[in-house]
Amino acid sequence: MSDSVISVKTTRPKIDIVDHAFTLIVVCLVGLVMNTVGPAIPIADGFVGMVVIYLISMVGLLLTRYAPFYLPSVAWISLVGIVATLPWTPGSEWIVAQAKSVNFLALATPALAYAGFAIAKKEIEVAKHSGWKLALVACLVFLGTYAGSVLVAELILRLQGV
Repeated sequence: MSDSVISVKTTRPKIDIVDHAFTLIVVCLVGLVMNTVGPAIPIADGFVGMVVIYLISMVGLLLTRYAPFYLPSVAWISLVGIVATLPWTPGSEWIVAQAKSVNFLALATPALAYAGFAIAKKEIEVAKHSGWKLALVACLVFLGTYAGSVLVAELILRLQGV
């Protein structure tokens, strides 16, 4: 009986920092427009908050690319944001104040719209082969989600005496 070692080779994805920087600029501009139009936050306040979020994202992407060990970019960006807002981090109060001027629901709207457009070829093939069954399941899921939301909202309103 021989001892065999299974080696798993993981390769770090190469992130094009310049491409990501320009893409983030576009995303921030769309988010700034959504932040100004939706919750009516003054554009100057939202701009500074968006710059702070942009810088946190870029530092996280740089760490993803050059750190001695690999973590996905979402993990690095989250860690940078957490460390930047810890109470003992110098300037954290200012960073938190600037980030408060950005409505994160306004940022989620363009992100979810992009995710909706980013349907992969494989998913389109699955939809072609599933046909009416997939449409039926989707309608039932939407109906169930809506009915569940209505029930929860009704329960909360009745508990509050409204």
